[in-house]
Amino acid sequence: MTILLTVLGIVVFVVGLLFSIAWHELGHLSTAKMFGIRVPQYMVGFGPTIWSRKKGETEYGIKAIPMGGYIRMIGMFPPGADGRIEARSTSPWRGMIEDARSAAYEELEPGDEKRLFYTRKPWKRVIVMFAGPFMNLVLATVIFMSVAMSFGFQTQTTQVAGVQKCVIAQSEKRDTCAKDDPVSPAQAAGLKKGDRIVAFNGQRVADWSTLSDLIRRTIGPAAITVDRDGSERVLHATLAKNMVAEKDSQGEVVPDKYVPAGYLGFAAATEIVPLSFGDSVGRMGDMFENGVDSIIALPSKIPDLWSAAFGDGPRKDDSPVGVVGAARIGGEVMALDIPAQNQIAMMLFLLAGFNLSLFLFNMLPLLPLDGGHMAGAIWESVRRGFARVFKRPDPGPFDVAKLMPVAYVVAGIFVCFTLLVLVADVFNPVKIS
Repeated sequence: MTILLTVLGIVVFVVGLLFSIAWHELGHLSTAKMFGIRVPQYMVGFGPTIWSRKKGETEYGIKAIPMGGYIRMIGMFPPGADGRIEARSTSPWRGMIEDARSAAYEELEPGDEKRLFYTRKPWKRVIVMFAGPFMNLVLATVIFMSVAMSFGFQTQTTQVAGVQKCVIAQSEKRDTCAKDDPVSPAQAAGLKKGDRIVAFNGQRVADWSTLSDLIRRTIGPAAITVDRDGSERVLHATLAKNMVAEKDSQGEVVPDKYVPAGYLGFAAATEIVPLSFGDSVGRMGDMFENGVDSIIALPSKIPDLWSAAFGDGPRKDDSPVGVVGAARIGGEVMALDIPAQNQIAMMLFLLAGFNLSLFLFNMLPLLPLDGGHMAGAIWESVRRGFARVFKRPDPGPFDVAKLMPVAYVVAGIFVCFTLLVLVADVFNPVKIS
């Protein structure tokens, strides 16, 4: 049964992945057609074609390898300086440029001279290239916000899940009390499992974050009001000074960092709590910020990733994950012994995170990514703007094809990184259980 559920989770993720890719390419397709650019092909996946159908002037299809997708627009690059679409050269770098230019004019038909991508104004080309990643951002936002407001997040509450018997520095990472460990303030005050703390030193508290901050700032006597079996009572505790986990500006625990603070000594219960619209927007902002940080930190992850893939190093929780790894996580989610609604929520959050990653990754100003084409169009606009201001001749369209050698190098780096992640995902995968 576990194997069946795992396979089901992988299939569900792959279907979500294909939809995300199709949704991305639909952004390019719809805006390209809106601006009159001819699009011969709209494909989801790479490799051999499994199914295709031509409607109007565009062939729509699905290919065998669900690792991406594309639309083919004619005239992605302008002709060469001599006005010719293609030429030949013995230089390998020049050959790359000419091959790219030639491919951009495949299936050129009479009347297409006014339907070429490069002939559109720069702002229109930016919109066409931005529309794909933007569709992923929209999908990520809609999924995340919908699940956050309807289902919610696992959240610590002010209810007591357990009481620590003694004071142990969290930096020691042990659970067993030693003979010389003092009794915890919570134990001495008579705090019990199931109590819900409703006030601290007379200040009403409704969430764990507020209560935690009050406890951390207090060393010495404190009055703790608890709701026990439907009635409130006041307990008196003397909070100890202890080494506790450090928190960042977002209130999240910083791994392996500890600071001296007030200590009561109990574990907070958790429950799934739906978020308000404002809190959901804040969480989405945090998710976006973490995504940007993850993209920036990718090069620094390579040594640990190499060690996890080819050595005996551990696969860290924040390690980069590829399509195979994400699919495995999807399978693992479906196999967890948790309620079905929890599984659905986790799968949707996984899909939202994947779409956000697609947006951020494609916005990098590097060819062959969408951001690279956008950067070329923006530079053309700036260059022509300077020419108008200083009354110089129009420099003409910026020839992005000249950057194709750099694009091949970038693509090669991406391929190597993808293969490294693939090996790690297969032999030392990230696990959630």
